[in-house]
Amino acid sequence: MFEELELDRQLRLGIDALELTTATEVQQLAVPPALEGKDLLVSAETGSGKTLAYLIPLSQKILAAETTTRTGTLALILVPTRELARQVLKQCRELLAQSPLKAQAITGGADFKYQKAQLRKDPEIVVATPGRLLEHCQKRSADLGSLQTLVLDEADRMLDMGFREDVLKIAEFAPASKQVLLLSATLSHRGVGAISTTLLQSPQTITVGQVRQAHSSIDHQLILADSQEHKDKLLFALLEQGGFHRALVFANKRNTATRLANLLRYQKLRCAALHGEMSTEERKQVMHQFHEGKVTTVCASDLAARGIDVSGVDLVVNYDIPYSGDNYLHRTGRTGRAGERGLAVSLASASEWNLMVSIERYLAMRFERRTLPGLKAKYNGPKKVKSSGKAVGTKKKTQKSATDKKKTRARNQKNVGKRRAKSTDDSSGTNDGFAPLKKKKPSN
Repeated sequence: MFEELELDRQLRLGIDALELTTATEVQQLAVPPALEGKDLLVSAETGSGKTLAYLIPLSQKILAAETTTRTGTLALILVPTRELARQVLKQCRELLAQSPLKAQAITGGADFKYQKAQLRKDPEIVVATPGRLLEHCQKRSADLGSLQTLVLDEADRMLDMGFREDVLKIAEFAPASKQVLLLSATLSHRGVGAISTTLLQSPQTITVGQVRQAHSSIDHQLILADSQEHKDKLLFALLEQGGFHRALVFANKRNTATRLANLLRYQKLRCAALHGEMSTEERKQVMHQFHEGKVTTVCASDLAARGIDVSGVDLVVNYDIPYSGDNYLHRTGRTGRAGERGLAVSLASASEWNLMVSIERYLAMRFERRTLPGLKAKYNGPKKVKSSGKAVGTKKKTQKSATDKKKTRARNQKNVGKRRAKSTDDSSGTNDGFAPLKKKKPSN
């Protein structure tokens, strides 16, 4: 397909250097209308080639424009995380290696003055996280006055992270004539529809594959576990078996990811942790070691579930069952990329059974049941299940019996005091309370 498009020679050289002989489905559908200048709403599964689907047309638009004296950013790509920003920047620079175009990343956690100096060099393409870029716009160190293309990558994730207002404020610094490309794992997200109505003009919608469908290039397996200690043994056994190049282990909490990384390092495995509480430099170093093969296993929170494209990840382990089917798709989407097969193994305890069933129903799939030699769980699933496959609750409703004591309020149990005992009068008999008060006898 790329041969049929009228692309700049420098851009063609970049595509050839990347050895892109065949365009993916999302690239075939999105690149031509994007080159025509249309606003796009694109939904495709992770690993489908969405990044190049917008990098190629926005780069061509800049290269094809007549040389002018305009300054400032010409293409802006907003992403939710620093890791994704670095990944997009790397791919962008590889694509434009044969051209004079410059690309720069602007993310939180980095030195503001250094970024300000980089922006003064007028990079044509900026990849940024919304919070930090808005800060540069407000302090007038970023110039979006000549912006041609605005890309919102992983838009649903950005909205989930609370960046909606930042994105809208950033758009106000750019001209209304800009082209907007919105890419999301799902277009059914309620926030995506609202923000697209505000920013996009007569957009063309492109959907590749079924949104709620497990990746066909991945084998999905499930191993039942009895306890946290049992899960630890299962995880170590899986990794010790080998047969994989790189592995990602996902946990629902940051402290769990850290604990697992320490545990695996103690077992002499080359492992590191990755989560949001780490500094930018620490996270950058972990990803570099992972790319270089110095670290073969990364234990991560959901921070790494989106946009991290590391070649050679052939095993994903869900130490904790993710909270939703969408999170499961994003986690497991780190493997089985670019036509390669991948393996996703989930470890589920009794308390996670219903969550696991919900994911199966949501994705219309069934996990392949698996056991490891010597580590078979005593738990084989709930004794009774509903028609949905979820476990039947064990709590029984108790009916009140007639002999049960009535509940009494604490205020009704207060000591109200004892009444005075009736007194008797020797001269006049009993005192009924109506007799006149007696005068006290004067004391001698």
